[in-house]
Amino acid sequence: WVAAERLTEMFRVLPGSKPDPVIDAVIHSITSDSIEDALKEIVRSRLELLGPVTASALAQPLLISEQAINQALLALEQEGFVVRGQFTGSGDEEWCERRLLARIHRYTVKRLRSEIEPVSVADYMRFLFHWQGLTDKRSGPDALVAVLDQLEGFAVAAAGWEQDILGARLDQYSSDLLDNICASGRTSWMRLTVATSTPAKKSSPVKHTPISLIDRQHIPHWRKLAPLAEPGDEDLGANAKKVFQFIHSNGASFFVDLVQQSGLLRTQVEDALGELVNRGLVTSDNFTGLRALITPSSRRPGFSARRGRRVVTSPFDRAGRWSLVSRDAGQEADAADKEFLAQVLLRRYGVVFRKVLERESIQIPWRDLLRIYWRMEARGEIRGGRFVQGVTGEQFALPDAVGTLRTIRRREKSDELVAISAADPLNLVGIILPGDRVTAILNNRILFRDGVPVALQTGTTIKYLADLDSALEWQARVLLIRKQRPADYVSYRFTKADI
Repeated sequence: WVAAERLTEMFRVLPGSKPDPVIDAVIHSITSDSIEDALKEIVRSRLELLGPVTASALAQPLLISEQAINQALLALEQEGFVVRGQFTGSGDEEWCERRLLARIHRYTVKRLRSEIEPVSVADYMRFLFHWQGLTDKRSGPDALVAVLDQLEGFAVAAAGWEQDILGARLDQYSSDLLDNICASGRTSWMRLTVATSTPAKKSSPVKHTPISLIDRQHIPHWRKLAPLAEPGDEDLGANAKKVFQFIHSNGASFFVDLVQQSGLLRTQVEDALGELVNRGLVTSDNFTGLRALITPSSRRPGFSARRGRRVVTSPFDRAGRWSLVSRDAGQEADAADKEFLAQVLLRRYGVVFRKVLERESIQIPWRDLLRIYWRMEARGEIRGGRFVQGVTGEQFALPDAVGTLRTIRRREKSDELVAISAADPLNLVGIILPGDRVTAILNNRILFRDGVPVALQTGTTIKYLADLDSALEWQARVLLIRKQRPADYVSYRFTKADI
C-alpha cells in the first residue's frame, strides 16, 4: 500500500517496479537527482515512526541496497533531521529522528527520576562523611590526591588545612605528603577570593587567610572564576610593594634572592610575603612556604629560642620559589569554566543543589549551573531527581553517589560520632540542617551523631543540642576538645558496647 501522493516516489525508488501506463510518462520525466530526493523522503517518513533503527533494518523491507540508504541518511543528517549513535545498546550504529530522540530522552529521565527514593538530611550527612572519607579513612599519596580533587577550590583558613581538613580525612597524615605533591608541580595553593569592599589589613594574620588548594593544570579556569586585578600603590605597604615589584620584574624568586636583592631584612621579607599572600597576590612552589608564614617565629625550625636568634636554615629556604598569582579582572568565566566548576561541585558533594553553594566562596549563579546540569543529565552523565528530603529546587547526583546514598540509607544507625571543624565544607548547620549557622572559624567545632548535630564548641564553650546520657556526653566532650593529632580524634565510631 502506498499513499497516492507518494506513488511516483515509491515506483521510482523500488527496483523492478512496473508502474501503470497512465503515470509512466511522469515517472520517466524524473531525473536522477529526483530519485535521490525521493529515497530521502521515503527514509524520512520511516524515521518519523520507527525510532532508533539501523541502516540495514531500513533497507531490508524496501529491497534497496544499504549503501543507498546510507546516502539518504547522510543527507538527512546534514539537514539536522536525524542523529546517529548507539541508543539501544546493541553495539551497531543506529539512526533516530531528532524529535523522537528528544522525546525518548524525556521519558527516560522521567523514569529514572521516578525510581529515586529520597533520603533524610541526616542520611545525606552520613553519606557526605563517607563520600569525603571522614568515616572511612584512606592513607598514602594516592588518597591525598583523591582528597585534593574533591576539595579543589574550597577556601579554608590557612592554619586549618592540615590540622582540621586533611588530617580528618587521611589516616596517618604527615606534612611530607602535601609537600611532595606541591613540589612535584601537581598542586598549588593560593587565595582565590579577596573582599574588595574594605581595604586589606597591612598585617592580617596569615593563619586566618582563606587559602585554596587547586590542581595546577586547572589554574586557567580558576583565574577566570575568581578574577583579581593587580593592586594599586595605595593597597600595599612599602616592603610588600618592594617585594611585589621585584618578583614582577624578575619572575619567580627564591627567598634568599628576595632578601639579598630587595635590601630588606629577613623578617621584613617574611612580613611582606605574608601581606602579599593575604592579598592573594603570591604563592610558592611548596606548601612549606605557607606553613612557615602561619607558624610563629619562635616555633619555626631554625630558630634558637635560647639565644633569641635565627640560624642559617629556615622553612623559607625550603619553600621553593615565590611567584605572582596572575589574574585579570577583565576576563569573565565562559561556558567551559562554568562546566568545570559544575563538575568540581559534583565531585565534592556527590549530590548538588542550590543550598550547598552557600558554603562556596566562588559565586556562580545557580541558573547558569542549572543549564549545565540539565545538559549533563540529557547526556546520561549524571542523574536528576529528588535525592534529599526537605530541600527545595532541582537536585543532581553522580551515578556512583546514587548507589552510595541507597547503601547509607539501608545501613543501621549505630550512634556514630563524627567531629569536624566549623571551617570544614561539611559544616552545613543552618544551611540544610536545622539550627543557627556556626561561624566557619578554626576554634569552632561541631559534633554529629548519625548525621545529626548534637554538640557545638565555640571557643572554650560547649553547647549540647540534644539530650545525651552521661557516657555519650563525656565522649562528645573528648572528641571536641582533645588536642592530639586530628587523625586520632576527629572521627571515632562508638558502639553501644563501648558505652
